[in-house]
Amino acid sequence: MPDFRFNSQCQQLINLFILVLAGKFNASIYLSWSSIIFLIMFTLVVEHLFLYIKNKREIYFSYSALSTVIGVMLMMVSFKLWVYMIVVVGGLLQKHFLTFGGRHLFNPSNVSIVIALLLFYDKAHLVLGQLGDDLWIAVFVLASALLILWRVKRWVIPLAFCLAYVFFEYYLVIRHDPVMIVEDFLNRFLSVSFLVFIVFMLTDPRTTPERLECQISFAVMIALGAAVLDAAHGFRVQHLFLSLTFCSPWVAIIVLYHNGHHRGQLAVIATLTMLFVVGALLLIEKQPSYYYLM
Repeated sequence: MPDFRFNSQCQQLINLFILVLAGKFNASIYLSWSSIIFLIMFTLVVEHLFLYIKNKREIYFSYSALSTVIGVMLMMVSFKLWVYMIVVVGGLLQKHFLTFGGRHLFNPSNVSIVIALLLFYDKAHLVLGQLGDDLWIAVFVLASALLILWRVKRWVIPLAFCLAYVFFEYYLVIRHDPVMIVEDFLNRFLSVSFLVFIVFMLTDPRTTPERLECQISFAVMIALGAAVLDAAHGFRVQHLFLSLTFCSPWVAIIVLYHNGHHRGQLAVIATLTMLFVVGALLLIEKQPSYYYLM
């Protein structure tokens, strides 16, 4: 019998379900109800199959798996249901089997989206306007997220990211772009989906540092990475996800290093991970750009 536990992951999952409901009834969630239910059931089957393969005896209800599939549904649009299925399986495979010292390298939702961009760029698009820009939804997102972030001690990450993101975008992009103005840039923060990325995907406790100063550095590096990519290739929504993908593995690698993990093995892990991430980044950036409002 699976073990159901009310914890911060369950609290986050409830908030994400409410956002799906709000998106369906009040905004522009593209998937039909039947597709949403199918993907949720599919994810549960795959997740618990992986749990059985890994643990054999200990089976528990996985809130994080459902958070993964909902995150993908809120951030990505594809008219092919099998694309969602493949990328979610990829994210769950990484979570369960690409682990070192009990830590996985990437946020499952984020790596699922990067897999979609890498393998199905013409069939899967980042459309971060599915939750609209209604004030009440934004307030709900912020209030519900802050309750969780305070509980898991990750509240400084979205704050540091927002400040660093505004700073780097202004000095690296806006000042050198005669078309873009500060008001247009700041309008991104009015998008509910943008807020969801910042307060939910960016703050995953399993892929973020524990110490406060390290959390600030982590958030600043993600903001810097996204701004550098924007400066080089123009603003593209995918740059946020690519920067997070580049920065996340270093958290696990540094923790394992300080815990005395075998240094030679860590060097191999870091090298292979960065080759994959940089290779994926270059391949994705070569694709023709498309633009959707945040």
